[in-house]
Amino acid sequence: MPKVHAAAGHGSARAGRSRRVASSLAEINVVPLVDVMLVLLIIFMVTAPLLQRGIDVNLPTAVRANAIQGERIFINVPAAFRKDRMVYLANEPIRLAILRERLRQKVENQTDKQVFLRVDGGLQIQDQMDVMDQIRAAGVDKIGLVTKMPGEK
Repeated sequence: MPKVHAAAGHGSARAGRSRRVASSLAEINVVPLVDVMLVLLIIFMVTAPLLQRGIDVNLPTAVRANAIQGERIFINVPAAFRKDRMVYLANEPIRLAILRERLRQKVENQTDKQVFLRVDGGLQIQDQMDVMDQIRAAGVDKIGLVTKMPGEK
């Protein structure tokens, strides 16, 4: 509500008519802005994990599976490998013929040349061996097969 000030001087009759209105800009209401920002923050916090999606690989099950420690190189071989011969180095799709060179470039500066292979459980062993041959040709010393525990999704 604007503040009303009486004008100084000139008599009581004129004082009532000549009032001036002084508005105060220092009283901006920020509560609605904060409410909207909090609602947007909650919406983004809920939807952000849903946007990050990887490659679907149905891992085989193993009774003893160890947790992987540290930053490692993962190669994903999806079920569609038999049709298109595409693998995923991290999340980047690569043809099997190019995998050797791309992997060699990635591990050339590493002392521990180790790669973890995620192969879809529906693929044949020959498909897995084709990928493993390309990995060995790239100069990788150790190849780990990623599995899941029984009952794990």
